[in-house]
Amino acid sequence: MTALRVCIAGASGRMGRTLIECLRDDHRLTLAAALEPAGCPVLGQDAALGLGTPLGIAVTDDIDHALRQSDVIIDFTRPEGTLQHLEACARLGRAAVVGTTGFTPAQRTELEAFGQRMPLVFAPNFSVGVNLLLTLLDTAARVLQEGYDIEVIEAHHRHKVDAPSGTALRMGEVVAQALGRSLSDCAVYGREGVTGERDPSTIGFATVRGGDIVGDHTVLFAGTGERIEITHKASSRATFARGALRAAAFLAGRPPGFYDMQDVLGLR
Repeated sequence: MTALRVCIAGASGRMGRTLIECLRDDHRLTLAAALEPAGCPVLGQDAALGLGTPLGIAVTDDIDHALRQSDVIIDFTRPEGTLQHLEACARLGRAAVVGTTGFTPAQRTELEAFGQRMPLVFAPNFSVGVNLLLTLLDTAARVLQEGYDIEVIEAHHRHKVDAPSGTALRMGEVVAQALGRSLSDCAVYGREGVTGERDPSTIGFATVRGGDIVGDHTVLFAGTGERIEITHKASSRATFARGALRAAAFLAGRPPGFYDMQDVLGLR
C-alpha cells in the first residue's frame, strides 16, 4: 500500500518537531513537505531539524508547492495561518488534520465550513486517552447532574498563548451538552472578590500556566460528602502526535466532511 504523503505545518515548533519524529516510525505515512511562514529562520534547512538523519526535504514557506507534494496537511499552528492553509487545501483538493486552538467564534464557523469542501479532522486534543475521557464525561454528567458542582481545571506550559485550553473548553462543552445546557450561557472563567454563593447551574474553569507542563486536565464533580475527579495527564507531546497521525491515516479516501477524533476512534 502506498504511504499517505504528509505536509507538516509549523515544522520547527514543539508539535511540528514531535510529528516529524513520530512520522519516522509510522509505515502508513511519509513526510512529503515541511512548512513555515515567510521569515522563519529555519527556511531552507532540512526538515529533520537536528532530530537525526537528514530527510532530504527542505523547510519551505510555499504552501502551494508543499501541498502539491502531499495528500494531507497536519496543522498545529495559529488560527490565522491555519485558515490560510485550509483555503489552499480546498483549492488544491487536499485533506487536513487541524489541532490548532484559540479560534474566535467567527473563525470556528469558517473552520467548520471547510468540511463541506474537503475531508477535515479537527480536535482540540488528539490524545486517544483524552477522547475516551470525553465519552466518560458524557456518562458522568448525566449520572451526576443533580447535587454536584462542576469545575474544569487545566494546566499547561508557560508558552501556551490561549486560555482556557481548547481541551478544557471541549470538556466543558461535552458536560454542558449532556446536561442540556449551552456552555456559552453557563461557563464561569474567573472568580475574584465577593462573588456570592456558587450558582449550581454553572461550569467553572481554572487555568494554570507554568514550567514545561505538557497538559493536565481534571473535571471535578463536587457533591455533598464526596467528589469525583476525572483526570488526564500528558507527559509527552508524542501522544498528541500519534493521535494526529492516526487521524491523517483515517482521512485516506474519505469524502469531504468535518470529522473529529470520536469519528477516528469509532466512539460515535
